[in-house]
Amino acid sequence: MVAGLVKTSDDLYESVKRRESSARTYASSFETVFERGTGIRMRDRSGREFIDCLACAGALPLGHNHPEIREALLHFIDSGHVQQVLDLTTPAKCEFLDELFGLLPDKWAARAKVQFCSPSGSDAVEAAMKLTRIATGRQPIIAFHGAYHGMTGGALAAMGNLIAKAGLPGAAGGIHFAPYPYRYRCPFGTDGRDTDQLSIHYLRNMLCDAESGIPRPAAVMVEVVQGEGGCIPVSDDWLRQVRQLTRELEIPLVIDEVQTGFARTGTMFAFQRARIVPDVLILSKAVGGGFPLSVVVYDEALDLWSRGMHAGTFRGNQIAMVAGKVTMQILRRDRLAEHAAEMGELLMTGLRRIASDHPELGDVRGRGLMIGVEVVEPSPGARRGRHDGVLSAAIKRAAFENGLLVETGGRRGSVLRLLPPLIVTRSDVGEILDRLEAAVVRAKRQ
Repeated sequence: MVAGLVKTSDDLYESVKRRESSARTYASSFETVFERGTGIRMRDRSGREFIDCLACAGALPLGHNHPEIREALLHFIDSGHVQQVLDLTTPAKCEFLDELFGLLPDKWAARAKVQFCSPSGSDAVEAAMKLTRIATGRQPIIAFHGAYHGMTGGALAAMGNLIAKAGLPGAAGGIHFAPYPYRYRCPFGTDGRDTDQLSIHYLRNMLCDAESGIPRPAAVMVEVVQGEGGCIPVSDDWLRQVRQLTRELEIPLVIDEVQTGFARTGTMFAFQRARIVPDVLILSKAVGGGFPLSVVVYDEALDLWSRGMHAGTFRGNQIAMVAGKVTMQILRRDRLAEHAAEMGELLMTGLRRIASDHPELGDVRGRGLMIGVEVVEPSPGARRGRHDGVLSAAIKRAAFENGLLVETGGRRGSVLRLLPPLIVTRSDVGEILDRLEAAVVRAKRQ
C-alpha cells in the first residue's frame, strides 16, 4: 500500500500489524490507533477517549504530555544543548543527579554511586547482576518465583515464567529461585497466615545449609511488589528480615524498582516503607519522565569494576535526564507519593466492593497505585479457585470497549493490573471503577 493512500484508522492499524513482529504485545490487545493524550486520558484516531490505567507500564507517573515537562523539553531543545553524549559530563546530567540523590535516604546518598545504562530496565538489571558478581567474585543470583526483571539474557534468566524462556538454551543459567511470599496462593500450601515466615525460613536454609547444593550467591534480587508477576506486595516485616539475612551473610541485596520506583507505591521508593536500604537499586521507566533511561544506584563498596565494564551508546540521553529531573521535582513538590497512597486506597476499596458482588474476583491487592485483581473460577468454602485467564482476558477486552485500558499478568494471565498515572483524581477513580465493573458484568455474560 502506498503510504499516501493510508487514510482510515483500520488501514493504519493493519499496515503496522502487517509489518510488525509477531512478538508485539499491547497492540495485539488494543486494536486501534492511538493519537493524542493528556493526563490520564488518551484518544484514538477516531476520537474515542480511553482512561489509561497502563501509564506505559508505569513509565508515565505524570500522565501524557504534562505541561511542565513539555515546557522544559522545548526550552532545552531550543537552547542548543547537546542531546546524546555517551557518558560525557553535562549540566543536564548534573542537575538530574542532584534531584535523584536528593530523593535517596541521606546516609545512603552520601556513599552511593550511579551507573547510567542503556535505556531499558533490562540493561540496568544486567548491570546490577554484573556489578555484584564482579564485586563478590561469586556467580549465582537468588531470584524469586514469579519474578520479572526483563527480557535480555541475564534478566530473562532471573524471570520466573518458564514460557518466556522455552527453547532458549542457557536462559536459566546461574539463577536459583526461592518462594516469593504470595499469601493468596501460599507456595507452602498454608492459608497464608504463615507464608512470610515459611518463605524466610526456606531462604535462610537455602543460603546457609552446606548441603543445599547452592553456592554462596553474588546477590539476592527482589521486587518489593511483583509487577508482571501479578501485583503481589511483600510485607514490611518480610523485607526487613531479608535485609537482615543478606547483611548477616554478606550478600548484596538488589532491589528492582523499575516499576515501583518514584512514588507509585505510596512512598518515593517501595523499599522505604520497610525502613531498609538496599545495596543496589535498579531504576528505569519513571526515572526518565517517560523517556528512555535506566540507572543503577549502589553502595560505593561495590564499585570494583573497571573502566568500560558496562557501557551503552544511548546512556547519555539528555532529553530523558531533563524530563526525569522535572518529574522528580513535581513528585516531591506535589506530594504525589502521599496522593498515590490515598488514591490507591480509594481504588482498592472500590475494587473490593465490586469483588464482593463477583466471586470471580478472588483477590484485590497492591500498594499505592500498583494494583492487581486476581480472577478465579469460584470455589466453595475457603479454597482458592483456579486461575481464570480466559475471564480476565475477556474483562480486559470489555474494559477496552468501555474506554478503559488495563493489562493482565500473573499466573496464566489471570490478574487484572491497574497502574494509572499518579495524578489520578477522586473523580477519575470513580470513572475507572464504573467502567471496570461494567466490563466485569459484560464479560461474565459472554
